[in-house]
Amino acid sequence: MKTVQNVKNSLKFKATEKEATLSIKVGTKKYSVPFKLRMVAGEGYLFLSYSASTELFQTNGDELVLLDKEADATEAFERLSQIRRPRAKREPEEKMPDELASALRNIPPGFKLGYGSDGSARLVKTRVRRSK
Repeated sequence: MKTVQNVKNSLKFKATEKEATLSIKVGTKKYSVPFKLRMVAGEGYLFLSYSASTELFQTNGDELVLLDKEADATEAFERLSQIRRPRAKREPEEKMPDELASALRNIPPGFKLGYGSDGSARLVKTRVRRSK
């Protein structure tokens, strides 16, 4: 038997990290607090872990039910601890020709490639934006 606490400890490192914001309304002002959380969702279960707390929920339709710390979580562990396969890295479909790459490397600093009104390529001085 695996307890909820044991399952939470082991799933914490298998979960995918995501960035989120929490909206809190205090009086008439609304604040957005950014935070990172780790999440794994599976058949009937949801695991959430964020810096302040770690919880294991069971999903029943549109409702989330918090599982008690000493409840049997063997089924949740089996469903949520899936083997994560590394994603295959895609190569660009078309590679840049060597001639074009060397030509683009020869553009001097402070300039970029632009086009004139007649469609011909020319060097254009890069704008420098200064903050006030």
